[in-house]
Amino acid sequence: MRKKLLVLLILGIGILACLNYYGTFMYGNILADAPDNGVVKIYRDFSYEDLCNAMAGENGVIDNKATFLRAAKHMKLEEKFKPGRYRFRKGMGNKQIVRILSHGWQTPVNLSFNGYMRSLEKFAGLLGNKLEADSTAFLQALTSQETFDKYGFNLQTIPAMFIPNTYEVYWTVTPEEFLERMHKEYEKFWNEERTAKAEQTGLTRTEVSTLASIVIEETKYEPEMPVIAGVYMNRLHKDMLLQADPTVKYAVGDESLTRVLNRHLTVDSPYNTYKYKGLPPGPITIPTVAAIDAVLNYQHHNYLYFCAKSSLDGQHAFATSLAGHMENAKRYHKAVSGL
Repeated sequence: MRKKLLVLLILGIGILACLNYYGTFMYGNILADAPDNGVVKIYRDFSYEDLCNAMAGENGVIDNKATFLRAAKHMKLEEKFKPGRYRFRKGMGNKQIVRILSHGWQTPVNLSFNGYMRSLEKFAGLLGNKLEADSTAFLQALTSQETFDKYGFNLQTIPAMFIPNTYEVYWTVTPEEFLERMHKEYEKFWNEERTAKAEQTGLTRTEVSTLASIVIEETKYEPEMPVIAGVYMNRLHKDMLLQADPTVKYAVGDESLTRVLNRHLTVDSPYNTYKYKGLPPGPITIPTVAAIDAVLNYQHHNYLYFCAKSSLDGQHAFATSLAGHMENAKRYHKAVSGL
């Protein structure tokens, strides 16, 4: 009888141990309605206490704090946790949760930028908003001489290195790691075909991006981009002033400027293409892929001028002579005035 009781006692203890192990390590411990879809951000400067608060605090994702803390202590999470952006899903047990934090198995961020970034400050702001490092750290990296020397750009041309797209990156990527990734994407984008087309135009990669940045500021209507690119190529070939209004707006430094006036045309800046011949020193915005390809595949024609159409639909009327251009401009102004 005593032996039977001893066996039963041992079995009972074993069952309890198994239940305790299952409850501590294996049983699902993520809230069904976890905040932010189960995403938790662990910053580089987090202490172990900060981590526990982020995971199991008032706004955390853990359902049973006690079992999580037991599992974390048993698995020595305090010594091994890694910073990162983690997504925890319903059904995950403490063992899996702790392993994710210990090994740094992050859920990547889809980082998107579509161009139209008119300053490095704005670009740094976007990066600082999406990633762990702040905008100041990104701006320092974007404007450092070390970056320029490493990748072959300068303060004016560095925007050309960033090709608009959606990139999968880790939230903890450092500014230096991010730049390294972007340079690899830049080299991948400028494949043999695009490089050959750039050589045919007589422009460098950076000059293509610079002209593309003007084109994208002139029109968002993609079918028109190669035509406008062709106008500027014709002007470059004839050694004419580009007289591109977007470059004047950039030179003035007023993004709210909607109309370029005569007084704006006198601003003394290498970006003022009414004053200085050739392309400006660098892109006036991060151009889209469509605009870059429009320059590489610019339309060959005889147009030297363009202005907004009198149809007021965002498209442009093109002319081969100043007289024709003035007629197009007159029709546009009449349409705007409602005459």
